[in-house]
Amino acid sequence: MNPETREKLSAVSCATLTTALFKRGLRNVFIQNVRPIAAKERNMVGPAFTLRYIPAREDLNPITVFQNPEHPQRAAIEQCPEGHVMVIDSRQDARAASAGDILIRRLMKRGGAGIVTDGGFRDSPTIGTLEIPAYQQRPSSPTNLTLHQAIDFNLPIGCGGVPVFPGDIVVGDGEGVVVIPANIADEIANEAHEMTAFEDFVTEQVMAGQSIIGLYPPTNEQTLADFATWREKNGR
Repeated sequence: MNPETREKLSAVSCATLTTALFKRGLRNVFIQNVRPIAAKERNMVGPAFTLRYIPAREDLNPITVFQNPEHPQRAAIEQCPEGHVMVIDSRQDARAASAGDILIRRLMKRGGAGIVTDGGFRDSPTIGTLEIPAYQQRPSSPTNLTLHQAIDFNLPIGCGGVPVFPGDIVVGDGEGVVVIPANIADEIANEAHEMTAFEDFVTEQVMAGQSIIGLYPPTNEQTLADFATWREKNGR
C-alpha cells in the first residue's frame, strides 16, 4: 500500500470517504451495524485480508476442530500479512464468536492493522484495551463457539452487506468502517484529504457566525478565494 495514501486515509473521516465514493457511483461501501469496540487515536487503515464463516454443520464442526493446525481461523491469523486488516464474514450474526482476545493479540503481534467482523468477538472488554483497532456488531456469547465454522480465507466475501475483495483498502474511524476498491484508493485518499481541508475551513467559518448559503457548497466565488487564503495561512 502506498505509504502516502495510508497517511492521508488515517486522518479523514469515513463520512468524507463515503461522499468521495458516492461521486463515483459507489453507494454500498459502509459496513452496516459494525462499530469500534474502543476508540483509538488514529484511523484503522490497511488492505483487506478476508476470512469467511458459514453455518456450522455439527458433524464437521465439533470443538475438537480447533486442534487442527490448519483450521481456517487459525491459519488466517498466522497468514494475514503485516499492515493488513482482517475482515471477517460472520453472516451478520453476532451469536457465534469470530475470534477472542488471544487470537487478536497474535494478529496484533504479527503487525496486523486491525480486525473487523459483522458478527461478534469473545472477550470484548479485553480486546478494547489492546492497541489494535477492532470492530464488531456486538459481543458474542462466550459459550457459542460452534454455531458457525470458518471455511476459507483470502477470497471475496460480504461483510455487513458490503462486498470485500482481498486487497481492498479498509478504513475505520470512531463511527464505523468503509471499504475502498483498491484500484481507486490513491485518488480517493487525495480527494478526501482535500475535502477535509475545505470542511475544516467551513467549520471555522460557521463557528464564526457565517451562513452556510454560498459557503457549503461554495457557490459564492468569494468562498473559494477565502479558502485559498486560509490554506496558505494554515499550511493546508
